[in-house]
Amino acid sequence: MLNGFRKLQLITAMMAFGVMACSPSNNQPASTNGAPSAQAQSASTGAIPRTPDGKPDLNGIWQVLSTANNNLEPAAPKSAFAMVPGDFVPVPAPEVVAFGAVGAVPASQGVITTNNGYIPYKPEALAQRDANRESWLERDPEIKCFMPGVPRATYLPHPFQIFQSNSAFFIAYSFAGAVRNVYLEDPGEAPIDSWMGQSYGRWDGDTFVVDVTGLIDQTWYDRAGNYRSWESTVTERYTMIDKNTIEYTATITDPQLYTEPWTISMPLYRRLEQDFELPQFKCVEFVEELLFGRFRKGRPIEGMTMPF
Repeated sequence: MLNGFRKLQLITAMMAFGVMACSPSNNQPASTNGAPSAQAQSASTGAIPRTPDGKPDLNGIWQVLSTANNNLEPAAPKSAFAMVPGDFVPVPAPEVVAFGAVGAVPASQGVITTNNGYIPYKPEALAQRDANRESWLERDPEIKCFMPGVPRATYLPHPFQIFQSNSAFFIAYSFAGAVRNVYLEDPGEAPIDSWMGQSYGRWDGDTFVVDVTGLIDQTWYDRAGNYRSWESTVTERYTMIDKNTIEYTATITDPQLYTEPWTISMPLYRRLEQDFELPQFKCVEFVEELLFGRFRKGRPIEGMTMPF
């Protein structure tokens, strides 16, 4: 057995080895106050792809992975988007009951980062939102394949593609063939309101900021009836956090409907499949029977009822 002196020597040696193992090496300078070292920050910055002029390279096909298009606000799951009163609780509307679980709505965690996660509606505007929700089948522009507007085009369950150069910035969306040309010089006031509005982009450091104006009031923000007025404006921010992820935020200002501006935030993920191309979802032909079937010559399709 070791005598007391030998035990003391062994304990001292082990303590010294532990201190050396935990100490920063000469090749890895320690950070201070928990902040990343300059080397780590440089490595992080270097991981972001850049264009020849040094700007973050946002080129690529991107897609959101969330339930934002169902509801921007937090919400519990429910049986369907279209509900009617039941004997005890609301039940799916007759037009959608056959979808079963396929037509059910999953829970939403919400993507609003301001106002405790909810849209700051004025009382009369909130009542209109609730009416929209009750009449979702008749009112949601997505059902009729209308252009989705901004920011909804970003988080529809469809990919979109960014084309970027030092002289142009263009976004093509799969849904309804929607597109946006983002001006890089201030074009002034939008000459006319439109589905996708007018976009003016500029760089704020490594963040691409886009001001969107001239939006018509016929687009919604989601399937939950959240909507805009013709006074709405949107400020988007695209910040690349690594080579395959963009942090996207959009701040909506609409003094006609809301008591204050509000902001949504979500990651955009690059589609990494080999040879992946932006798919086309030009859905106009898919809603011809819904919109115009009543004008078709011949006998109506058996069991077909129009929601409007």
